[in-house]
Amino acid sequence: MPAQLGRIIIYTKKIEAVTDFYCTHFGFQAHRREGDRIVELVARGNGSAILLHPLSAGRKEGQALVKLVFDVQDVAEFCRNSEMQGLAFGTIHQADGYCFANAKDPAKNTVSVSSRAFVKR
Repeated sequence: MPAQLGRIIIYTKKIEAVTDFYCTHFGFQAHRREGDRIVELVARGNGSAILLHPLSAGRKEGQALVKLVFDVQDVAEFCRNSEMQGLAFGTIHQADGYCFANAKDPAKNTVSVSSRAFVKR
């Protein structure tokens, strides 16, 4: 049986700001368990969960070589709507039959919106 990606961990010193960012801009719901220092962000729909874990001393935010990519059919529309909510994406890049744009979360992690998942192969 193949493994399925279920969770992605983001280490951050800005748990509340990052929680608000993903809930506001990408529709996640925050779940907290009493006594647990991890905040679980649950996707509405079939997406993977994001776990927000406190960053340990000595590590800097935004050093990971991972980018979270969110699938959206209309990248330009998503970027326009996000800007009205205070999230500015950079240039919309054209790729092989799809487009994408990048932004940063409050912990300086790169996030992207991409229409690649909707390209007919």
